Amino acid sequence: MPELDAPHVAPSVAPSVRRATSADTEAILQLVDALADYESLTRPTAEAKKRLAADMGKRFDAWIAQVDGKSAGYAFVFETYSSFLALPTLYLEDLFVLPEYRSRKVGLALFTEMLEEAKRRGCGRMEWTVLDWNELAINFYKRAGAEHMKAWHHYRIVL
Repeated sequence: MPELDAPHVAPSVAPSVRRATSADTEAILQLVDALADYESLTRPTAEAKKRLAADMGKRFDAWIAQVDGKSAGYAFVFETYSSFLALPTLYLEDLFVLPEYRSRKVGLALFTEMLEEAKRRGCGRMEWTVLDWNELAINFYKRAGAEHMKAWHHYRIVL
């Protein structure tokens, strides 16, 4: 895989990435709040946070990245299914790294681990969406060799 983060930054400690456990719930929720702030969205309500905590490990899997023992980023994934590949697809719902850790290869570590998780699960591909203004993420994924699916439009109905 190509070098994805700033090549001239030498992190003091390599990031560690692991599947989140219930003991990580508060850290994950704080990171979700930080993502909402970064995207200028409203933070999840207390009720939404309870649902996130209850659904973690059931409806989606969470991964946490740490540097020097501090939470630096997270990823949420779940499976969908490709009718044409006849294989599962790992959907990357969130991949977020706190700004102060973005030059420490945390994003690369999380992304690489999610690709490995997709392979472990026997998935035929991994998919995700990126906000059109998030040039940092877009450039990161381009450097990783991801294909922009220009012919597809993303739709949503809020229930």
